[in-house]
Order: sequence, then C-alpha cells, then structure tokens
Amino acid sequence: MGSKANKLALFEEAMQRVYGPYPTDTPDPGSWQPPSNPGAGGYHGRYLWTDAFGVVNFITLSREKGGTQSQQLYLELARRLADTVHSVLGRTRDGTSRLPGATDEEPLNGGLRIGKMDADGSDGDGQYHHYLTLWMFALNRLAIATGESRWNALAVQLAKAIHPHFMTNRGGSHQESMVWKISMDMRRVLVHSKGNLDDVDGLVVYQLLQDTAESFKKRGTSNSLMSPTLDKEIEHYRRIMASHPKSLSGDPLDLGMGLWISHFDREAEWSRNLAEKGLIIARDRFLPAAQSPITSSRRGPYRLAFREFGACLGIKCYVNDPEQPLHHGADAVLDAWEGKLLNAADEDLRPINLAMYAAALIPGAFRNEYLNLETTQVNGSGKGS
Repeated sequence: MGSKANKLALFEEAMQRVYGPYPTDTPDPGSWQPPSNPGAGGYHGRYLWTDAFGVVNFITLSREKGGTQSQQLYLELARRLADTVHSVLGRTRDGTSRLPGATDEEPLNGGLRIGKMDADGSDGDGQYHHYLTLWMFALNRLAIATGESRWNALAVQLAKAIHPHFMTNRGGSHQESMVWKISMDMRRVLVHSKGNLDDVDGLVVYQLLQDTAESFKKRGTSNSLMSPTLDKEIEHYRRIMASHPKSLSGDPLDLGMGLWISHFDREAEWSRNLAEKGLIIARDRFLPAAQSPITSSRRGPYRLAFREFGACLGIKCYVNDPEQPLHHGADAVLDAWEGKLLNAADEDLRPINLAMYAAALIPGAFRNEYLNLETTQVNGSGKGS
C-alpha cells in the first residue's frame, strides 16, 4: 500500500472526486457546498450512507492533514455536509416540507430518507435502520471532533424519533424484533425482515450517544437541545439481541460492519463471539478471494468494490496493527483496487465506492479511540444551523 503520505493522497483524491472541488489551502471553504450532481449519488445528490462516510472522512482529514488551518477547513466541510443532508433528506422528495413529525425546532424528528433515486418500488426511497444509525454515529463523531454538543443532541433526537417505528413483535410468540425498512413518513413497514446487525448497531450507537451526552453534561456544556436519556431504547436492543443469536453471512460488507461494530466493546460476550466468527471468515474466505487481480472482463466474477472496502474497514478497525497479517491482507485488497475504481462499476456506484475506499485506506474517525472529547475544546452552542 505504500507510505502513509501515499494513502493520504489517495484518500484526498477520492474525497475530491465525490465532494470536490473544495479548497485545501485555506481555513475557510468560502462558497463551497456539497455538490448535488452526482454528489453522493442519490436523489438530488444526497445518499445517507455515502454522506455518513463523507462526514467521518472529513473529520479524519481534519486530523491527518495536520495544523490548525486544516482542522478548521475540514471540520467546516463536515458541518456543511451534515447541514445539507438534514435540509435535503430531512424533507420530502420535492423539498417543500419537512418529513412528518419534524419541525424547525426538532428537524430530525421525522427521521431521514435514504436518498434512493426512485420514490417507490422494490428499491424505492424510505428509511433504513442501519443507515440511520450510521448517520447518528457520524453526528456523534462531529460533536466530539468539534466540541459542539448540538451535533450529538441532534443524533439523540433522531434516535428517539425513529426507534419505535422499527420495532415489532413476531407472530403468536410476541417475540420482540425489528423491521429493516420503513416508508419515508415512517407510517408503513416496507421490508418486514430484520437486518442482521440492526440490533447490535442500535445498542452500540445509542450507548455512544448517551455516553457522549453525559460527557458534555459533566463538562458543564449548556445546550438548548438537551439530550433525553436513551436507557429505554438501549434495553430494548439488548432484549432483541438476547433472542436473536448473532452470525455473519460471509458477505464482505456484513463481515466488515460486524467487525467494525464489535471493536467498540471488545469485552462484551456478543462482541467476542461475533468478532471470532468474523476474523475466521476474513482469514479463510474473504482475503484469499479479494486479493486476486481486478479484471474488467465480464466473464469473471462481478465484484462490488464498496462491499469489499467495508470488509477492509472493519478488519483494520478491529486489527489496528499494520504488522498483523489480517491488517496487511486488507491493505493488499486495497492495492488490488487502486487505479481501477472509476472503471470498476457503473457510475451510480462511483460515489459510494470512493467514499468507502477512502475510509478503508485510513479508518481514522471510524476507530473508537481516534477521537477524545477530553482533548477537544468544548463549544456548547456549536456552529451551523
């Protein structure tokens, strides 16, 4: 994979291709706004999953580039991207009104749309639980990186709003469970099955939000968006996890997100079990197959770049030692893709491929230990709207 400087150059190039052109030699991004065509690749240029990676990646750049000027620049880019996502995906597709339940005072009380190109159909717009929890994580990282508690408070607001709409009971047993996809207005279930990691994602991310809110509170941060407790929701996720044993499908993205979420609580029984299975799959199945050369031949197996990058990200978060074989193997997969991303898939997948490629190169703020509120100057009011 080469030097850290080479990784950083590839990281920035990938981000410029999705969100550029943006300046890199000034603390003030000026008139920059997240591009809308193609932008993150969704409807009107916003796609919640890709933009969550975008926010976290900008935070990583704010640390990796070094210096006060870079920190100011990239954190402002992250703020503007977050505000734009809220103003687009927090509204109806025609942009004329906020999603039902949301208000100017509580802009995320109606959830956030996925950003699918089509309004209806099997791949139509709606709300995904795992996209929403990833966005909450991005807002949480932004709060810690900037010292602005409002971002975490917005994530808690979103967490409280969406939680009951994804919860259900199964059949006559009344077993608590979850659904995978709901409608844009959160009034209908669109996919009744449970996402494999949705309960784990909820448990870990909601706990992160609550812990961060408590940290701001202890530091005396005043905020008009004071965060309510998430105890009830956290316990709900625990109960669902207890009745839904965890496994990994072997899909690269499922593997990667499983390892990523596990690294936040390595001592928990669920985390040890999930990570043990994931590391075996990574060693015996994913890495041997994914390190093979990338070809453009249609006769070869079709490989989805972003799914492989998700696996690499998870491996590198869990195995945070470049000298370890699994970490080295993940970098070898990224080496195989280098220079081939723009031709590896259709144009619709280019933004998600590039954003996740950057994160896999340098996981940065996706790592639990990367940011620390204790070393950040706290600003309770925050910036942005």
